[in-house]
Amino acid sequence: MSDIRRLLEIMARLRDPDTGCPWDLEQDFETISPYTIEEAYEVDEAVASGDPAAIQDELGDLLFQVVFQARIAEEKGLFDWSGVVDAISDKLVRRHPHIFANAEMPESAAAHLVSWEEMKATERAASGKDQEGEADPFEGVPRNLPALARSAKIVRRLTRLDPAALKALGAESVAPSPDAMRQSTEKALAAFEEKGTSSGREMNSKQIGEGIRHWVRLARAQGIDPEQALREVDDVLVERVREACPAAAVHPESGA
Repeated sequence: MSDIRRLLEIMARLRDPDTGCPWDLEQDFETISPYTIEEAYEVDEAVASGDPAAIQDELGDLLFQVVFQARIAEEKGLFDWSGVVDAISDKLVRRHPHIFANAEMPESAAAHLVSWEEMKATERAASGKDQEGEADPFEGVPRNLPALARSAKIVRRLTRLDPAALKALGAESVAPSPDAMRQSTEKALAAFEEKGTSSGREMNSKQIGEGIRHWVRLARAQGIDPEQALREVDDVLVERVREACPAAAVHPESGA
């Protein structure tokens, strides 16, 4: 047996209440989740290494995490492995109408990405409701993402909202004004002026990376966790935008 059934049977034995592994039996959604995140990063590292054997091994570890979570859910009567498979299968079919529903083929990968995001937005509007019944513009953006990755997703979501409403909130949808960037930088560097700084960088990947690294050094010198600092200011922004809904509604030209 070399398909998923073998792994499912192994997982069932590990979680058997009478004969299972003590460590595996102690796990729940909350305790196993950090391992799932860790395995995802290890897949990424294996891909970067270019070693097929390492990629295969780490993909197996990540798959085990998915099976583990599904087993916990099955024991709780929430869903099972088949439900997980059906959910992603249905989603892929739904989001590829040009393959499975005779819809018009996108002209490019970029065009497909736009269509994909539009379908995701429609699904969020249908299922991600707050207490007032308005769609949450940040539905599906986990707070536990690495702060920089989360911030990038938040900015991407902001581009779908009404620019006028965002401006009234003091939230820029794509990029802050040069004055806002300068003022923020000047305030932060005022306490660090003896350490030196750099200026005049080109806005390319290398220079942006170096700029972020300087900010990390600045945070370290001030005894501040840069991850937490970014997460906290994004928390404030997210709450301001959520509270303003539907004032910060989807922009009619955004297609989202």
